[in-house]
Amino acid sequence: MSKVASNNNKKEDSDLQEVDLEIGEQRRGKGANGSSSDPSSSSRAGHSLASKVQLRRSLQNWAAMAALAGIIGALAVAVALVLGWLFVLQLAIVAGVAWFVAAGGLKWAYVAIRTAPRDMTALFLYLRLKMEMRSHAKANRSVADIFNQQVLKHPNKVCLVFEDQKWTFKQVEDYSIKISKLLVARGYKHGDVVAILANNRPEYVALWLGMCRIGVIAALINTNLRKQVLKHSIGISNAKALIYSSDFAEALADLGSDGLPRGISLIRMDPIKGPRLGEVELEELMAEHEPTLPLSLPDGHKKAGFQDPLVYIYTSGTTGMPKAAIITHSRFIFMVGGIHWLAGVTSNDRLYVTLPLYHTAGGVTAIGQALVYGSSVAIRGKFSASAYFKDCAKYECTVGQYIGEMCRYLLAVPPSPQDTTHPVRMMYGNGLRPQIWIPFTERFNIARISEFYGATEGNANIINPDNTVGAIGFVSRIIPSVYPISIIRVDPETGDVIRDAQGLCIPCKPGEPGVFIGKIVPNDPIRAFLGYVDKSASEKKIVRDVFKLGDSAFLSGDILEMDEFGYLSFKDRTGDTYRWKGENVSTSEVEAVISNLVSYRDAIAYGVEVPGAEGRAGMVAIHQGKDAPIDLEKFAEGLKASLPSYARPIFVRLLSELDLTGTFKLKKTDLQKEGFEPKKDPVYYLASSGKYELITDEVYEQINMGKVRL
Repeated sequence: MSKVASNNNKKEDSDLQEVDLEIGEQRRGKGANGSSSDPSSSSRAGHSLASKVQLRRSLQNWAAMAALAGIIGALAVAVALVLGWLFVLQLAIVAGVAWFVAAGGLKWAYVAIRTAPRDMTALFLYLRLKMEMRSHAKANRSVADIFNQQVLKHPNKVCLVFEDQKWTFKQVEDYSIKISKLLVARGYKHGDVVAILANNRPEYVALWLGMCRIGVIAALINTNLRKQVLKHSIGISNAKALIYSSDFAEALADLGSDGLPRGISLIRMDPIKGPRLGEVELEELMAEHEPTLPLSLPDGHKKAGFQDPLVYIYTSGTTGMPKAAIITHSRFIFMVGGIHWLAGVTSNDRLYVTLPLYHTAGGVTAIGQALVYGSSVAIRGKFSASAYFKDCAKYECTVGQYIGEMCRYLLAVPPSPQDTTHPVRMMYGNGLRPQIWIPFTERFNIARISEFYGATEGNANIINPDNTVGAIGFVSRIIPSVYPISIIRVDPETGDVIRDAQGLCIPCKPGEPGVFIGKIVPNDPIRAFLGYVDKSASEKKIVRDVFKLGDSAFLSGDILEMDEFGYLSFKDRTGDTYRWKGENVSTSEVEAVISNLVSYRDAIAYGVEVPGAEGRAGMVAIHQGKDAPIDLEKFAEGLKASLPSYARPIFVRLLSELDLTGTFKLKKTDLQKEGFEPKKDPVYYLASSGKYELITDEVYEQINMGKVRL
């Protein structure tokens, strides 16, 4: 029998080797004769061969198990005839318990008992969200349709609060209807794109809400962008019009006559401030239309539906210039629903939002609570640590929103009576460091923190539903397949996925860091990966042949770690992106700007750790050599004009010599390890004055002690 098994194993190994060789050749694009072949057909052939071997292996395993069961059954009958069936039953129970313990069953049972209440509660809420999504999908509702339902329920309830303004649900809808009508009158229709460049204000929300009613996609431009990056962001959206507030007239004028796409219409939101750009005034256009429904659309036009694109939200991604991520109505509703059901935001809550409305956190998860569930939202133009809880008390806000750096800034404000006299019962967001979690909640008397994780363009979204300190979400250890997310092994230096002998990804064990992924299910609006407007950029975020041949997943680029109970914690970013002040910064984008500022000298950008700071601070190493010294004052001015504040390097190292790899690249890893410590090369830091100042040994110690604010 062992000889037969041995022969079978040899035959199976031989088959697998042949399949591996065959797939390897086909993946290299070669057929049996060495000529080029179609990659897709090669992939299908490889999958087919592997499937045959897997089927053969399964049949052999079942045959072996049947033979083993027959032998055990025969032995049981023999023992029963001698010692009785009661003895056989007792022996089976002992053997079963021994196997359960040896296989780690006791530990699994302990984990299952501890996590069952969490898993069952989250599963119930997740099913509620799924049912709600199914209802919207069946009725083909857009965000505007759902908002209209809220308006009919409570037209006079306060929807948005801004400074001394209060906009009711009816007022927001009236403004948005006028926007819908004027766009139709000007010839815009389903699928067209209109960009918005404006600061936080109620009109911002009503603008894109009016657009989405007729299927026009709003491209939400980051207000920090300038010059080439601003030009690029408007251009890649393929926008036919740009609606902007007068605060950004100078920035648009700086682009020059050829800076904006040819033929784009300019619409100014408010009175003249800054240069004229040949624009028309929004208020004059709106005055021509009445805020009444139903909306009549000309022939050839159609309203927006559940699966249609809603907005473009820009993200730096992992490389290159900003990318326009596609947010559909269905994805918007799902992200908002996740916060509503799993974080516990209700229609009776009033949220306080200081994050920019072009951002997913502020513009989707917060504003969406009003549009989809009827909550109220108080908007502030810009975050202020000293005013945060004063505003929460003033506007009677019960839910606050944060990113990690905001919590650190709030803790840095001197204690005051307003720390606990506000009505905030809960805060949600992402990036709250475990080290300050408890001090933050205790000082400001916050009963609940709902930390969440989610990439703007991705489908891998998780949330901490039970206030566990340091967790950004969890994976069920009992039924992990219910929500198809996972952590897989990657090379810590390169971020490349590590695969097993069969070419599949390797799941991480508890305590083992890896990259976070979300399984892609194309026909499921919750699990689909919509990616970017640039399809080639989207493909780079997909990993294939994950846990079985032919499947795929969204590759987040974030390193997470899971504990024994399934709780996930954030560790780091992979690749060429670092995170600072709640924003992902692309090193290649920073390097491209710096290269022009320093006359094309070698420069490399990266992130370095700073004690007590969230994320990584930007740093650039520039090869100064024997050339004329770099004018750091002009360098700082150039950075201010070309990069948003969060992307400007905090530290500058001037290199006297280059340390290159075999492919003539600067060794980023070595530079990152050196950090901002001034050793053989001078290092400068961006002081509060806006200028770069030399880091001495004394200054270095002060930065490490947190006495210098960065």
